[in-house]
Amino acid sequence: MDKQLECSISSCGGNGMPLSADWSCKDQMVPSSDLIPPGVCNLLNPSTIYANNEVNLEEVDIYGFDYDYTLALYSSALDEMIYNKAREFLIQHYKYPEGISKYDYIPNFATRGLHYDIQKGLLMKIDAFHYIQLGTVYRLCVVLFCVPDDEVMKLYGGSNHVPLHQVSGFYGKGPKMKQFMDVFSIPEMTLLAAANDYFISNDIEYDPVHLYKDVSDAIGMVHIKGYMYKWIIGDETYAVLHRLASHGKKLFLITNSPFSFVDKGMKYMVGKEWRDFFDVVIVQADKPHFFNDCVKPFRRLDSNGDLQWDRIKSLNKGQIYKQGNLVDFLKLTGWRGSKVFYFGDHLYSDLADLMLRHGWRTGAIVPELEVETKVVNTDQYAQSLTWLQALTGLLERMQMYRDPESKKVLQEWLKEREELRAVTKNLFNPHFGSIFRTCHNPTYFSRRLCRFSDLYMASISCLLNYDLSYTFYPRRTPLQHEAPLWMDQLCTGCMKTPFLEEMAHIR
Repeated sequence: MDKQLECSISSCGGNGMPLSADWSCKDQMVPSSDLIPPGVCNLLNPSTIYANNEVNLEEVDIYGFDYDYTLALYSSALDEMIYNKAREFLIQHYKYPEGISKYDYIPNFATRGLHYDIQKGLLMKIDAFHYIQLGTVYRLCVVLFCVPDDEVMKLYGGSNHVPLHQVSGFYGKGPKMKQFMDVFSIPEMTLLAAANDYFISNDIEYDPVHLYKDVSDAIGMVHIKGYMYKWIIGDETYAVLHRLASHGKKLFLITNSPFSFVDKGMKYMVGKEWRDFFDVVIVQADKPHFFNDCVKPFRRLDSNGDLQWDRIKSLNKGQIYKQGNLVDFLKLTGWRGSKVFYFGDHLYSDLADLMLRHGWRTGAIVPELEVETKVVNTDQYAQSLTWLQALTGLLERMQMYRDPESKKVLQEWLKEREELRAVTKNLFNPHFGSIFRTCHNPTYFSRRLCRFSDLYMASISCLLNYDLSYTFYPRRTPLQHEAPLWMDQLCTGCMKTPFLEEMAHIR
């Protein structure tokens, strides 16, 4: 084997990373600083708002909000509380075995956007093209047992592709699969894994469909009981609402949460007079049905939260309304089209219908952005991703060489590429990786995020960083047949280096 080529392969450690910043063999490669693309070098700010679509805030007159994980952000300690309360509810009300109480909450196990096969009891990550990412399928949680790839293939008919009719429906729910899209679903996924683990480990026959429904109901009961306001973390909700209202913007709230729960949280964050900020307040809206049918009429609540009998002919400031539907909402307010901007954390329940059917502007709240941008800003991620991209480019260009020595080099690169994929995945979450990407494709979550939101951000406080006449412009990302990506340009330049000139002549 060529000495320089051998040097390039041996200079990388077992984790797929170069042993030093200049990749040890100074003669065969350009410096690593030249390989890192400009976009990676510019540190991402977690307070940035990202645009999927062009939006001019000057054209927006009305701002609407969901409550949980939109106006109210919660401490990570809330997940364990939800898990413990729901586990307790399963045992006390559904008479599940006491042995489940021994399963403690596992932080950083699940991530948002995962799919759950209800009948098989499997939790997994699916990409934008309906392929299961192998190595991310879990059934048990105590030993964190990852289902082997060959078993996954067997379970799904010899392929890791999940057909459209088996994937969850438009709103993330289907007869066979459920996609967990809100932040509250993280303890739900962990409790499902724990209960499955208990029954399987103790060889107890059970119905996984019943289990799924019972766990879902138990999680819902925690929400209804109203414990969660105690875990609200300090945020800039008051500052956001005050700024919008002081600029003459109309504000409204549409939430599935009950009034007593919202009232406690808003008093804590904004103050006793929080309702003065809002022109319309709607609780227990039953989204997404609020947005896609016109069956339920509005009901008014009195100051004690009791339902009133009067017919609703207008939606008045200072009043609290329950249920209702978007058709009546539009008639009573006259608020239509792109002058209305609604923010929520659930891509299906909060944003999908508004984007696709009604032409409102939509903003997705994605708290995970804060953690993931910190990972992306690390040197380890930048270097891993850069070398991973470089290896992929080399594999693409050198695969036409079929002699034994070249094939051996290609196999070494393929192995190193898999190791690097594991490294980059584990930087985010050791079980499922980033919520935005699989090995090389966007996730199913990312696909929905791009489709259903004009803008996305870590929290509504990000709005404070922008003028209310600011225009958001999405980046023009090249299509596959358009201008070359940086990696193509890089590899073209690299072909002039002594190392790659030699490599190009391997036979």
